[in-house]
Amino acid sequence: MIGSSLIPAPIAELPWRMLMLVIAITGFGLLVLYSAAGGHIMPWALPQGLRFAAFLAMAIAISRIHPDRIKVAAFPAYAGVLILLLLVEALGFVGGGAQRWLNLGIVRLQPSELMKPVIVLAIARFYDMLPAGEIRGWNAVWPAAALIGIPAAFILIQPDLGTAMMVVLGGLVVMFLAGLPLRLFLGGAAAIAVVVPVAFSMLHDYQQRRVTIFLNPESDPLGAGYHISQSKIAIGSGGLFGKGFLNGTQSHLDYLPEGHTDFIFATMAEEWGLMGGLFLIVAFGFVIRWGVGVALDAKDRFSRLAAAGITTTIFFYVAINMMMVMGLAPVVGIPLPLVSYGGSAMLTFMLCLGALMSIERHNRRDPRRR
Repeated sequence: MIGSSLIPAPIAELPWRMLMLVIAITGFGLLVLYSAAGGHIMPWALPQGLRFAAFLAMAIAISRIHPDRIKVAAFPAYAGVLILLLLVEALGFVGGGAQRWLNLGIVRLQPSELMKPVIVLAIARFYDMLPAGEIRGWNAVWPAAALIGIPAAFILIQPDLGTAMMVVLGGLVVMFLAGLPLRLFLGGAAAIAVVVPVAFSMLHDYQQRRVTIFLNPESDPLGAGYHISQSKIAIGSGGLFGKGFLNGTQSHLDYLPEGHTDFIFATMAEEWGLMGGLFLIVAFGFVIRWGVGVALDAKDRFSRLAAAGITTTIFFYVAINMMMVMGLAPVVGIPLPLVSYGGSAMLTFMLCLGALMSIERHNRRDPRRR
């Protein structure tokens, strides 16, 4: 019954080791936000903590839903988020020069964030419906490409290159794991290499500067390269053990832009040093490892593809953000989940977590291989 699926899971059925890691990551992030605000719980730490408590309850509720129901909801959820993306174009809130949010009164929602897990579920649902004999045919490619391309185009218009890239990568990972021939991906990579110069010329000026500054941030350290230059200074100045809690200067003196959102890893590294960075990397690594195990143990095609794709989405979140703040990737505006201030990214992560817990729970309850 639908009502019973919303009852909190029994304590014994929850993956408590993984949940403790998630709570520890969030708790550490709250300390960083508290410090970034100059030792005050407002305006960032308290709202972030309250959001996490609500979203954790939501994730536990989702874990009670059978994966078959998630599968049935995949296409309606895709259609719903696509409608929200259309509403962003018509009614969206403009901030930072981009139109990405819907103002719902009590919260500003970024629908493009929701598309990250939803595209994975939709593509997994498509290949679950496809007969095994058709996986190498054209009919296995163009519908999935359309499902990925339409929302990615809307997100690019906002403009949000980083989120569009994650939506495309998440969908492509599921296509690859579904068994599409490798030659299709190699051919696609070659085609992308050919059109990159044209695509680069179509980017907004600030997006082009992000790419060129990534290649040589020192060429404009006070202009387009300011973010990454200050981020590197903050990370490097932290050393092995950091300057100490509440003793950061880059964020407290406002040298580091977006120190509580996209560049929060740099804020953390200045005060907690290499040891703090290693804690986050190892903790996220164990969460991702758990997700891979859920995918390997899944009992049906949809659950395997969905779990693998969702786990990859979490990996992309963490890897792209950390590479971005370290100067190993262009600045594309990807937050660090559970740590960066903001509700949309945390909501997305906890939706992913709830879906993975649902699959994991029913892996243990149903030993049958289908």
